[in-house]
Amino acid sequence: MTDKNLFPSAATYFDLMEGTDKTRVVAVFTADAEVVDDGHTYTGHGEILGWLTGPAGAFTATSTWLSGSLEDDTAVAVIRLAGNFPGSPVDLRHEFTRSSTGLISSLKITA
Repeated sequence: MTDKNLFPSAATYFDLMEGTDKTRVVAVFTADAEVVDDGHTYTGHGEILGWLTGPAGAFTATSTWLSGSLEDDTAVAVIRLAGNFPGSPVDLRHEFTRSSTGLISSLKITA
């Protein structure tokens, strides 16, 4: 995926999510980053890896890019996911906050 109007670590997040090694995805987050998804909050690399290898990877899905925007240190991407999960397909809004180091300090995913 090209940058799609996102900051580099957010664009890399989507590229790495297409792969099977979710440990690589954790590297784009700060050590104390927070991910909010489906009503749950995951803080730090360990919990984020647990989310990536558990709830975030529980179903087979394909993604379609719908939109992306970047303003200051906030990037928003809207992705359509279709797969073998209840409610498929769904459009998910990913809101990323960039830290001063360029890594992702927070990610909020909402439908």
